[in-house]
Amino acid sequence: MSSAERSAAGAGTIRLSYGPQPLHFGELRLPSSPGPHPVAVLIHGGFWRNPYDLSLMSGLANDLTAHGLATWNIEYRRLGDEGGGWPGTLQDVALAIDALRQLAGSYPLDLERLITVGHSAGGELALWLAARPLLARQANGQERWLLAGESALAVSGAVSLAGVVDLEAGWRRHLGRDAVAELLGGSPEEVPERYRLASPAALLPLGIPQVLIHGTADDRVPLEISRDYADRARAAGDQLTLLELAGVDHFALIDPGSAAWRVARELVLTLAH
Repeated sequence: MSSAERSAAGAGTIRLSYGPQPLHFGELRLPSSPGPHPVAVLIHGGFWRNPYDLSLMSGLANDLTAHGLATWNIEYRRLGDEGGGWPGTLQDVALAIDALRQLAGSYPLDLERLITVGHSAGGELALWLAARPLLARQANGQERWLLAGESALAVSGAVSLAGVVDLEAGWRRHLGRDAVAELLGGSPEEVPERYRLASPAALLPLGIPQVLIHGTADDRVPLEISRDYADRARAAGDQLTLLELAGVDHFALIDPGSAAWRVARELVLTLAH
């Protein structure tokens, strides 16, 4: 990482590649203490589209690192990028989290205390990453190789901040100007296997603790998406916390100076430790 790149990313940030494509990179931040540190993988949203990038999560990354977590804020190919959408977007986040095995050889990372934290579309990806060990058992042939591989890195918890955690519901509601259909290449009737393999709601139970945080004033991703997912996850036997924040909108959850994030941060830190 050049000095210019380090300055742009923020002091103490290490920008590292996790794969061969230009967008295969992440920003690693480490607490000042010796470690090994619990790790939070941060996944930005933006309805999987390329005008939005990992800078959306930089404030949370800095804040969580100041509170003792190593953070791996990842970029990935999105809709509008060559190779983005199905299956490239999912492949990229999978490659990014699996790269932590190698990074742990050079940095003080405790992969036994590894969680994912995603906002909006990143909330779907955060819970999907938690489900990848299940995909390794459920998917067949090409899909198994594309999405799960033989050694998906397991996480100990997952956090969705106003996430699109049910892709079929997101498709029905036409969220993000039909972003789900664009991501997966069709409707649930046209590409049912893609919805089954990509939607956290279709993969329940995930078998790990999950935290869903959602504002009641969210006009981008309706609170009902998280409520319905929580009901289904609990019925399937998962341990899940749903925190509804009165009067909070979609973006307050990724504002490190907001009261909403301060509340959310405590749940994230508890899950990571």
